[in-house]
Amino acid sequence: MTYEYEGKTEKEAIEKAAAELGLEKDQFDVEILESQKKTLFKNGYVKIRVHTVDSKNQVSPEFDGKVPNATTRANDPSLVSNPLPQDEVEEKIIDFVKTLIEKMGYEAAVEIMFREEKKIGIKLSSESSSILIGRKGKNLDAMQLIVNVYAGHLGREDLRIILDTENYRIRREESLVRLAYVTADKVRQKKTSILLEPMNPFERRLIHTTLNDIADVETKSEGEGLYKQVRVIYKGVRWLKY
Repeated sequence: MTYEYEGKTEKEAIEKAAAELGLEKDQFDVEILESQKKTLFKNGYVKIRVHTVDSKNQVSPEFDGKVPNATTRANDPSLVSNPLPQDEVEEKIIDFVKTLIEKMGYEAAVEIMFREEKKIGIKLSSESSSILIGRKGKNLDAMQLIVNVYAGHLGREDLRIILDTENYRIRREESLVRLAYVTADKVRQKKTSILLEPMNPFERRLIHTTLNDIADVETKSEGEGLYKQVRVIYKGVRWLKY
């Protein structure tokens, strides 16, 4: 479900939404509809749209509520690294991310969140985190793509950079796993197929792997470009692609 709220700042609008909905801030996604910075003659103004999970969408009993990798990574002390750059490449990447965000007109504290083999997580802390995330994470994905291209120019094509802010990646993964099981239940009950919203490659792969072990359900990607859609199909139905 969606709701709209207003405030003098993004923080005020989000706090108002959390208070009125009785939810924690990490239990809903925020879309910035309008934003006006405070000036000498005008007060600041922000209008947001809040997206919550429909409580009627009960997930399949096969879903244990746990999302592998994301939640584990966030809570595993061995993967929580020294937040400061450890070599010249990391230092250049951190500086590049800071500059990129500044060029967008925002400010953010940038630090290393985790280190894995050929993978680095970077945490962005900003009062404008909702804008940096964007609708369904598209702004964050775009920045991440640019940063990975820059890492390639540094001679580290083998290194994957993950950008995150306000634990969005974890919340998004958990939301997609729930969506996958809810959708699987629907197609099994109605013996049909359902086409999901456009997703990036990582999100599509998450849907595919989540439903891979459900015997009477299969998934297929449709469309062209980066953001394709996943169709969840009940196997007992003859499916035609239009």
